[in-house]
Amino acid sequence: MAQGQDKEILKKIGDNLKKIRTSKGLSLRSLSHRCSIDFSDIGKIERGENNATVLTLNQLAEALEIPLCELFRFEPDIKE
Repeated sequence: MAQGQDKEILKKIGDNLKKIRTSKGLSLRSLSHRCSIDFSDIGKIERGENNATVLTLNQLAEALEIPLCELFRFEPDIKE
């Protein structure tokens, strides 16, 4: 199970995924049909509960018709 900073990164990726999905007017189920990933698994990724593989994230990016790097566009938290 991810903890601390790892959990924050998963949450940021999930937030990006959800933002992009909803901006395209897609439900979890409709995205699920496009990429053959169970909608409940997509929901877990969006909530930062699932540490998805790069291959899974690539499937989602292809289904959303975006470059994979878009899911990773966020500012890192710098902690001193």
